[in-house]
Amino acid sequence: MSGPYVPPLPAIRRALSQTFAKGDLSAYPGFEHARVDEIMEIVGEFGSFCAEVLAPLNQQGDEIGARHDPATGEVTMPPGWKEAYAKYIEAGWGTVSFGSEEGGGNFPWVVTVAMQEILNSANMSFSLCPLLTQGAVDAISTHGSEEQKATYLPNLVTGQWSGTMNLTEPQAGSDVGALTSRAVPADDGTWRITGQKIFITYGEHDMSENIIHLVLARTPGAAAGTRGISLFIVPKFLVGPDGKLGDRNSVRCTGIEKKMGIHASPTCSLAFEDATGFLLGAEGAGMRAMFTMMNNARLSVGVQGLGIAERAYQAAAYHARERVQGRTGVSPAGPDQPIIEHPDIRAALLTIRSQVEAMRGLTYLNGWAIDTARAATTPEERQHGRELADLLTPLSKAWSTDLGSELSRIATQIHGGMGFIRETGVEQYERDVRITSIYEGTNGIQAIDLVTRKVPIRDGAVVFELIESMVKLAGDLSGRLDDFRAQFEDALDALRDGTEWLLAHRDDQLTVLAAATPYLRLMSTVVGGYLLAEQARVAEPVSVPFVDAQFYGTHVLPQARALLTAVKASPAPLFALEASTF
Repeated sequence: MSGPYVPPLPAIRRALSQTFAKGDLSAYPGFEHARVDEIMEIVGEFGSFCAEVLAPLNQQGDEIGARHDPATGEVTMPPGWKEAYAKYIEAGWGTVSFGSEEGGGNFPWVVTVAMQEILNSANMSFSLCPLLTQGAVDAISTHGSEEQKATYLPNLVTGQWSGTMNLTEPQAGSDVGALTSRAVPADDGTWRITGQKIFITYGEHDMSENIIHLVLARTPGAAAGTRGISLFIVPKFLVGPDGKLGDRNSVRCTGIEKKMGIHASPTCSLAFEDATGFLLGAEGAGMRAMFTMMNNARLSVGVQGLGIAERAYQAAAYHARERVQGRTGVSPAGPDQPIIEHPDIRAALLTIRSQVEAMRGLTYLNGWAIDTARAATTPEERQHGRELADLLTPLSKAWSTDLGSELSRIATQIHGGMGFIRETGVEQYERDVRITSIYEGTNGIQAIDLVTRKVPIRDGAVVFELIESMVKLAGDLSGRLDDFRAQFEDALDALRDGTEWLLAHRDDQLTVLAAATPYLRLMSTVVGGYLLAEQARVAEPVSVPFVDAQFYGTHVLPQARALLTAVKASPAPLFALEASTF
């Protein structure tokens, strides 16, 4: 085995303190109680819950999986999951960051980011149920009528009811505008929804009393593409005027996917057959309403990459301390030593941990930016938060999930042959995390969003303002970080050069799209170095943040210059051959 999960509370405190140093969220109205000490009390208690209740279910859930009954369409969760979910609801863990008017604790979203990290490390399959519910709460609270809010939000916030997001159809994939599900108005003001949806996370299960599906469909005479799409609330059980559950709606789970990982998360195919639905927001504005769910979900998926990478690191470090094998050059004639004494293993562990720390800093900063955009007291602060969140979200989603896969693979490698054996548990992390770079918009889509929508904001001013803040930090680094500073300044030059080059070629779509993925990696790598440097600047010389920054500076930041070469490369080789040659 690879040891128990231990919530990384010191690292989480460092990341929270770092983000609050950029702007104390407790100074904003409604967040007065949100100070780091108080937040850490909540995070610590939640960490204990996840380590004691959810983490022990993770491997068993992977082995048994969710079960679908074709005769009834019902899905049964693995043993212990329904009881664990009841404890989660009873403790009120899902309510922490929702507004007090919704029955929540009114804490900043960055607190949810920290809690999501722990939840994903402990049990990613479990985490997906509250993740989708949070998105449904956001969509209904933002776009719903007062009646819809009163009907659905109280039980969604507590988690008594869960929520889903229904976009994908068999023929459409990522092209949401190609969906064919239809919504026909009924005489009573409701709509009748008919269509097929696939890849619906927790679309059917036995943990919550009701499931509130948010479904994209096309109304009669609607325009083609995404402009003709509307969003509908389609509950599993209809809700009466008294708030009690009524008849079963005409939505049925026709099967659950047999997946590479997250086996205990039921990924459902759903059939809607004249199901009763309720229009959410304006007709034809479905994508705008759905993106209320998707933007937060993209950050949350990035946190999944972080959470799994942290868990894989803990497993690898535990194994490296316990596994005795071979001798190092330091004591070639002595007894066999734990493999953690080998330079290659140390380098592998630091490769994981330094980038986990960088991902943590990035995703927490992203959450802080969302909070600033919502709660800051001046328009200028809110605009700064909104623009920074827009810029960082594709980085958080794509870089953190790409690294989640890469770093989990390294953790498996550290285990040697035992990493390939299921009983150690580490191979599950490599399988589970793989989906994160695919759903909520593949990472290629995130890169395209970055270069076509986010970098051009105010003619690149948002990026250049971020670069200037990083340049200022580089100038403030003390002599003990001289080696890091040299690499950091070179990486900053590469990022500035790449950004200017992209903006200069903005009218050449093919060139910009070809540069998208390496540019996202370039920017993420540099921002990660910036966030590590902030921590290292105030850390002791021999400490985790200081050593992580040193290692990152010599082993990760040099990649920036090579990535610039890829950014500026001609796209000609991509289309030099006919498609049939691939």
